[in-house]
Amino acid sequence: MRTKDRVLVVGVYLLDHENRAEDITRELSSAHNWDVEQSWAALGKGKVPERLSAITALVSQASIPKFTLLNRLLAERPLQDYQFILVVDDDIGLPPNFLDNYLNIVSRCDFALAQPARTRDSFIDHPFVSQMPGIDARETLFVEIGPLFSIRRPAFSCLLPFDDESGMGWGYDFVWPVLLQQRALRLGIVDKFPIAHDLRKPVTHYRHSDSDRQMQDFLSQREHLAPGDAFTIIRTYATPKSPPLL
Repeated sequence: MRTKDRVLVVGVYLLDHENRAEDITRELSSAHNWDVEQSWAALGKGKVPERLSAITALVSQASIPKFTLLNRLLAERPLQDYQFILVVDDDIGLPPNFLDNYLNIVSRCDFALAQPARTRDSFIDHPFVSQMPGIDARETLFVEIGPLFSIRRPAFSCLLPFDDESGMGWGYDFVWPVLLQQRALRLGIVDKFPIAHDLRKPVTHYRHSDSDRQMQDFLSQREHLAPGDAFTIIRTYATPKSPPLL
């Protein structure tokens, strides 16, 4: 019997705000084709839910940037034991059988870095990531820093650990394509299985101006793509249609 490849899920959930962490973790753990391990950080002053206690590796009442917390979670794991790392926020809605379906397409398209598209009724900062009906996926030069993205093992060495110079991750998504192209690795968006990002409006719990200023400083010191270049579709993928029955 073939051993299942391992997936590490890391995420941050807010203890003192409404979240969907229990639903998200339950759905991800239901995958049939992957051996899923989860490690989450709890941020805030509330109580860790019993359902999440076993997979909550870090609890902090201090306001620590998201990707700083994720680096701490990743530092505790032997990353090369995993085929994929999935980075997840706590305010999304996942369709049934999401992980199996999503990673099947990511693997088929050979994406080293990928994200699911967002449903049309989601909060959306970049319209480019909205679902494109009629296709399975698209190879792009842009993958957003959240609310969910996956990294495949060949990209671990160039994307991890996350750069602490931008603790909230702003600007990563314009630097990542440069790093991946240098290594001939692909990135893309999976449209067939979109997720909903509709619980909390982005940039609700930190100051936009602070993160934007940090992003500009971050990008000024690194090779990166401009948005007009990043929002590019290189090719699209669709499942071949079965021939008509005679």
